Amino acid sequence: MSIGRPSPRTRDQTPVLTTSVRTEQDVFALRRRAKTIAHAVGLDNRDQVRLATALSELGRDLLRPTPLTVTFQVQRDPAALQASLRWHDDRTPSSESLQAVTRLLPQTAHRPTATAGGRIDILCPVPELSSRYLDAGQLSSLLDTDAPASAIDDLQAQTRDLLAALEEARAQRDELERLNDELTETNAGVMALYAELTVEHKDVVERYSQEHELALTLQRSFLPATLPDSPGIELAVRYLPATTTAEIGGDFYEAVHTPHGLLLAVGDVTGHSLQAAMVMGQLRHALRAYAAQGHPPHVLLTHLDHLLGLHQPGWTTTLCIVLVDPDHTRLHVANAGHLPPLLLPPDGPPRFLREHGPLLGIGLPHPPAVTHTIESGSRLLMITDGLVETRGSDLYERLDLLSSSAAAGPHEPEALCAKLTETFVTEPDDDIIIFAARIQPPT
Repeated sequence: MSIGRPSPRTRDQTPVLTTSVRTEQDVFALRRRAKTIAHAVGLDNRDQVRLATALSELGRDLLRPTPLTVTFQVQRDPAALQASLRWHDDRTPSSESLQAVTRLLPQTAHRPTATAGGRIDILCPVPELSSRYLDAGQLSSLLDTDAPASAIDDLQAQTRDLLAALEEARAQRDELERLNDELTETNAGVMALYAELTVEHKDVVERYSQEHELALTLQRSFLPATLPDSPGIELAVRYLPATTTAEIGGDFYEAVHTPHGLLLAVGDVTGHSLQAAMVMGQLRHALRAYAAQGHPPHVLLTHLDHLLGLHQPGWTTTLCIVLVDPDHTRLHVANAGHLPPLLLPPDGPPRFLREHGPLLGIGLPHPPAVTHTIESGSRLLMITDGLVETRGSDLYERLDLLSSSAAAGPHEPEALCAKLTETFVTEPDDDIIIFAARIQPPT
């Protein structure tokens, strides 16, 4: 990440930092420096996290080998911190990222240009500019002391932000529930007071909704930003969070190249809480690290089981790993208590690959992966239980319905994910992942 020195202060604005973003590590550094600058000019902790999260979301969404430039400026009248993202090619931010960022920071403006390129400006009003760091040289010195952090350090920092946001939201929600209980027991003689309190009630609900959106944005930052390109293998995924009344969960997915082929994985940390999301992020990053070392699937499960027992005792996780051979003729399946993947041959009935071992986190040995020979054009479907488990329904009947719907559905993974979402998803009580692949000979 390249850093420009601050320019001399103008009458209305003080340029603080200009940086270019090219890699995932640059995104980590951008998030850290955004919090440092926001703290220096006097933004409160919640707005520091909002700005850092927004820039992290946009940085990952717009990440390309060609640089993305981010500039921070302090505006004096009215007092505000402005972050501007600029690029000079045909990349565009996704509507999902723009909507998420705009909900967090309403004064966000996307300005596409007539030719290639574009710009996004984010304005954060500052109640009272801190005089301590307004000098350009002081700001520069502050940033120079901001040492680079590892990916694990940045993950832990994001986890702390998530913890703070969820704790605040939970405290507001609990206070709202307490007020409602008291008001329910109140007699008709205090209805005037009740009418007064409903204004506060509405404001608390609105703030809780905003914090929940922040939590979901932070949770999404734990998941892969993109799927890898693999000649002969088409991939598509849908991640659908539970409704806004539910807590965040621990569903995750991964797709990563290894020395022995393309590894696909879907898992689910037991429970729905901030801690479940934190455990999910740690496991997913550990899976990528172990996979890069070339371990076979069942050894990956053994390492993750040991890691979970060592650092998160008492937590359990289901995880299914499928390794696709480099010649795309075989699958190696190792399953730690997760729903079985569905194999859909081009000519023949679909079948669930039902072999599995114990959950992660209970210290039991994991059997070697089972190998399946596949035909060219076969499709593979991996899901989390939120797609098929519903109140009052039989799981096996729902799995049979999934099998028949997928067999009759489109062959293209993107279209198949869309069809299954339309068929099965209404207002989910649990997070949902649908991960589809079509496997053909490598080109």
